[in-house]
Amino acid sequence: MTVWSSILIVWHCAVVMMTAGWLWQRRHSNIGIVDVLWAVGLGASAMLLAALGDGAAASRVALALCGALWGSRLALHLWHRVRGEPEDGRYRQLRGRWQGQQGKIFGFFQFQALLIPLFSLPSIAVARNPHSSAAWIGVGVAIWLCSVIGEAIADHQLSRFRASPEKKGKTCREGFWRYSRHPNYFFEWIHWFTYAALAVGSPLAWLAWIGPLVMFVFLRWISGIPYTEAQALRTRGDDYREYQRSTPMLFPWIPKSTISRYIPMRTGS
Repeated sequence: MTVWSSILIVWHCAVVMMTAGWLWQRRHSNIGIVDVLWAVGLGASAMLLAALGDGAAASRVALALCGALWGSRLALHLWHRVRGEPEDGRYRQLRGRWQGQQGKIFGFFQFQALLIPLFSLPSIAVARNPHSSAAWIGVGVAIWLCSVIGEAIADHQLSRFRASPEKKGKTCREGFWRYSRHPNYFFEWIHWFTYAALAVGSPLAWLAWIGPLVMFVFLRWISGIPYTEAQALRTRGDDYREYQRSTPMLFPWIPKSTISRYIPMRTGS
């Protein structure tokens, strides 16, 4: 099976799934289902491409397991939020900007369907890897474990914070969120290096690097951090502005407020 035929199969499945998601959105007035379906689509495409690939069995098994488990965890986490909370403020803002026009919302869902084959390119590289290296599989699995566990912890810390009534309208600074404004995005980005490791030796190994590269661009400049921070500023105002001043955006580091405690103040001569 050629690369293009693999991409077309994934895209056609994504179109059907996102169309069903758009219909669900019309009934429930919640665009957030698109995030759930995106995670489901990528997990399912990893399994499908692993099954259709002609690469080494060990690499394809690792791909199927890593992709399916990552997608399932993220989809379940997002589904709990979609099912149990009002529509995410980012999507309410989008719905208001489009004045609820379903044609534009449908186009948004189909754009997400296009992104699924794009982010499936690393899976194609792994599925067609003829070499099965125990060392590189071990590296890939180690990266996967660190990233998925880290993202799960960050998601749990934020969910616990949001569930506390007395913390409503405040900014989470607990756990990983003390050292990064978006630790969940950071670990999500790290996750994509899993497939670069699994693809070592593949004639299409370069495709695997599309994952971390494109994901960083989306998170940093397009759909991740800009929308999330704009919504946080609308709802939390000055508290979030202070958080922006003191806490690194993506890559975890010591908060500025902590560093300043250990730097003596200079006095005038």
